[in-house]
Amino acid sequence: MKHLPIILMSLFAALFSQAGEGERVIPYPAPRVEAVDQDGKAVKLEDYYMNGLTLVYFYPKADTPGCTKQACSLRDSYEELTKQGVHVIGVSMDKAESQKKFQEKNKIPFTLLADPDGKVVEAFGVGSFLGFASRQAYLIKDGNVVWRDKKASTADQAADVLKVLKELGKR
Repeated sequence: MKHLPIILMSLFAALFSQAGEGERVIPYPAPRVEAVDQDGKAVKLEDYYMNGLTLVYFYPKADTPGCTKQACSLRDSYEELTKQGVHVIGVSMDKAESQKKFQEKNKIPFTLLADPDGKVVEAFGVGSFLGFASRQAYLIKDGNVVWRDKKASTADQAADVLKVLKELGKR
């Protein structure tokens, strides 16, 4: 019950806050933005873009049930994703300290960006409400967004990405 207000706000954000980027035609240039990671270290997303595929996924709040399922889905498939050259980056509007605790508690092997001021959320056109980002995911190849999921899954996030990777490989 202690997470009920957070869950309700997250649902509201996901349902009603899709404002931002509009309907861009894929592929389009990925946002070049900087934020700090769970360790407080500056990260330029464009540095990842030029080193293979990059999955940037957004979640409402660290250490809440749905966000934990989403992160653990990616954690559990991390080896397969990295074999396919994917760098995984999670983003929420939490502070770096919260991201670090979330990462350690759930043994998350990838980077988590802290975006309390919403710079990354805004750059990607992700909706937000009361400091909670909408759950979305973006796959970037050669600096361009090649797939986006505006209603990203929780438990099936990794399966969705692996399916897209298979489809991209056929093209």
